[in-house]
Amino acid sequence: MYLTSEKKQEIFAKYGKDAKDTGSVASQVALFTFRIQHLTEHLKVNKKDFGTERALTQLVGKRRRLLDYLKSKDIEAYRALIKELGIRK
Repeated sequence: MYLTSEKKQEIFAKYGKDAKDTGSVASQVALFTFRIQHLTEHLKVNKKDFGTERALTQLVGKRRRLLDYLKSKDIEAYRALIKELGIRK
């Protein structure tokens, strides 16, 4: 499994307030970014996996909505997060 509970806790500890902060926008966006990167690599090898392609599209949409929310609430946190995660836009 590519995403273990230890990896999740590490992501939440780095981007949230602590390891149990699973609900903050920054920690959710970081987790979605990790999953998007994994699915992108999977699709480079398995070009005809359309179920995964749909899941990836939905995940990108979720992340975009969360980033739009963060941008409307705190533009500085938004800019810092996309710079740290290396997200374009």
